[in-house]
Amino acid sequence: MSLSVDEKRTLLRTMLLIRRFEEKVKVLYAKKTIDGAIHLYIGQEAVAAGVCAVLRNDDCIFSSHRGHGHAIAKGADLNGIMAELMGRDTGLSRGHGGSMHLFSTAVGLMGGNGIVGGGIPLALGGAFSAQYEGTDRVSVTFFSDGGANQGVFSEALNLAALFRLPVLFVCENNGYAATTPVTASTARIDIAGRAKAYGVPGVTVDGNNALAVRDAAEQAVGGMRRGEGPHLLECVTYRVEPHCGIIADERAPGEKEKWLEKDPIDRLRVSLEEEGAVSSAELEGLEHDVAARIEEAVRFGTESPWPDPDAAHNRRWAVEGDQA
Repeated sequence: MSLSVDEKRTLLRTMLLIRRFEEKVKVLYAKKTIDGAIHLYIGQEAVAAGVCAVLRNDDCIFSSHRGHGHAIAKGADLNGIMAELMGRDTGLSRGHGGSMHLFSTAVGLMGGNGIVGGGIPLALGGAFSAQYEGTDRVSVTFFSDGGANQGVFSEALNLAALFRLPVLFVCENNGYAATTPVTASTARIDIAGRAKAYGVPGVTVDGNNALAVRDAAEQAVGGMRRGEGPHLLECVTYRVEPHCGIIADERAPGEKEKWLEKDPIDRLRVSLEEEGAVSSAELEGLEHDVAARIEEAVRFGTESPWPDPDAAHNRRWAVEGDQA
């Protein structure tokens, strides 16, 4: 489907916001301003931006351990995300969840998961709820190629197909499970093809092309809203950074450089420039606005109070300002 210039610009802004946020997090992590486990999303921005662009607030997503990009693309409050990474009381999970447990029910963000593939079966619950209530809401689960090799992936595909649940399985095939390349862990690198065994439509798309991801996601979500049941979308992309902040990894010579030539942000930016849809001045203004927004989030997090340790034992503490 042809997109308007504004829709393409929105995609670019979302990807830029994710990229600059993650770059800032990397700096803050090195300074110990942010602690704990951090898994950066740099290089995969087109997947979150493209998929979430076709979702509504009442559609739910179930993220993974690498979930900052999903949270931002789904519309979660940037201040709350940064404050959560800093462990502050104003964070999305009141400073108790950290990087891998970002929640924002107001925009359908149902949390990340420290268990590889852990969000896959949970997404079936969101889809069943939508179906049971007779709505056209959809549920989306993001996971990597490593998650696709968990047994629960096959089990979830089977149940989703059996009950025709409106769940979109989004495999972010970024080439690595921690430090293990996909070629060393996956017998057949055609994850979308696994859907065929269950009668589920499966599509492989260039995960570094935001327009292609958005188009594939729109077709899948549209079918799900019409009652066609689950879909599987495999987005072939690349994880630029190491698995997490404390684990170094090695890549084959020239591998990273090859993928950087297909950077998702540069590809969309160049496309817009060639169309005459955006000027250099507008791009500079966009970068300025994104930088200012991130600095505001850092200020907010830094100035926010630490959570009350006793609140961890209080089952009635509120999230996102709602009263229990």
